Amino acid sequence: MAGSYKTQAKGPHSRRLRTAERLSDIAPFRVMQLMERAKALEAEGHRVVHFEVGEPDFPTAEPIVAAGQVALEAGHTKYTQALGTPELRARIAAYYRESAGLSIKPERVVVTTGASGGLLLLAALLLNPEDELLLPDPGYPCNEVFLGVVNARPRRLPVDAEAGFQVTAERLASEWTPQTRGLLLGSPANPTGVLTPRRDLEALIRAVHEREGLFLLDEIYQGLIYGEGGSQPEYRTGLAISDEVFVLNSFSKYFGMTGWRLGWMVVPEQCIDPVSRLAQNLFISPSSIAQQAALAAFDAPAMAIHETRRAQFAARRDQLAAGLRTLGLGIPVDPVGAFYLYVDVSSTGLDSEQFCWRLIDEFQVAVTPGIDFGEHLADRYVRFAYTTGEEAIDLGLERIGQALDSWR
Repeated sequence: MAGSYKTQAKGPHSRRLRTAERLSDIAPFRVMQLMERAKALEAEGHRVVHFEVGEPDFPTAEPIVAAGQVALEAGHTKYTQALGTPELRARIAAYYRESAGLSIKPERVVVTTGASGGLLLLAALLLNPEDELLLPDPGYPCNEVFLGVVNARPRRLPVDAEAGFQVTAERLASEWTPQTRGLLLGSPANPTGVLTPRRDLEALIRAVHEREGLFLLDEIYQGLIYGEGGSQPEYRTGLAISDEVFVLNSFSKYFGMTGWRLGWMVVPEQCIDPVSRLAQNLFISPSSIAQQAALAAFDAPAMAIHETRRAQFAARRDQLAAGLRTLGLGIPVDPVGAFYLYVDVSSTGLDSEQFCWRLIDEFQVAVTPGIDFGEHLADRYVRFAYTTGEEAIDLGLERIGQALDSWR
């Protein structure tokens, strides 16, 4: 037909359809492959015990859901300001005053499309191509991808159980290069659950700032800290130490709003305008409905639910850790936050991937191999998430015991 245009596909190696080179550095999550295997087993009628998912099993607290329903009925379905509604930014600032005694200007609060949206904004805001950001290994794997999107480079700092899986100021100083732009640290951390002690965090922030560097602090698990006997943490946020850190947080973990895709950052005042320009162009605005619902997350009825669930997570941690140790598996560092155990399975004679695949295929228990979180000793560690109930934990421990007996 005259005027029509049609091309013939050139096959998988067509230059016209080639993807960006940065895609070659993005590895698939092994945990997603394990989850697919788990779903297939469940479709066959098997009951799978899930220790692999880093998502609370509790539904979003009812007061938050009700607020979201009200928002829908009231027509809160339009774009909002790029950095979030003034009401939510003010409420988050008030949360820092109530929980940590800090006076944070609402203007410094940036509401984001999940903590992931915040990390992408920070990468675009702060890093140039070939800049280097230091990351603990093991650590949250997607951090490297956010850097790659802006053609910056991650550099892993291996951390050992002997050092409590902590980056030290001395180690940071020895690894700093002319290309190093700063440090991105999670506290509490995924996958280890460790909280950086206040004294060590102060030393790290000081070491970074002495080198004119950037300190990015991921606090998405900050609400999920247990300590010993329910003791309170040493600090509620790194903002209590320095106003110049970039702090990330989220409504996903403590507040149980994973699917609502909402988070926030607190940034230094001089960064408000540039991050606003980025947010306008990259995201337009966060979800209007989620923002309205999140206002209820800080009210007393919802906070009571969050605290009850935090106590349940603490009990699950103790139950699972005790059971795994009884079975002879090693937990070299007791976690005080998040909902993970980083477990040494080298005594089984299997590497972490073999352990995970045999456990799901033969005994229908799903856990995540250490290779998803870095390279350092990744073949000997697996991550258990205690995001499942007490009965399922007991069943999982029973099956793991059977697995270990059969593999000896």
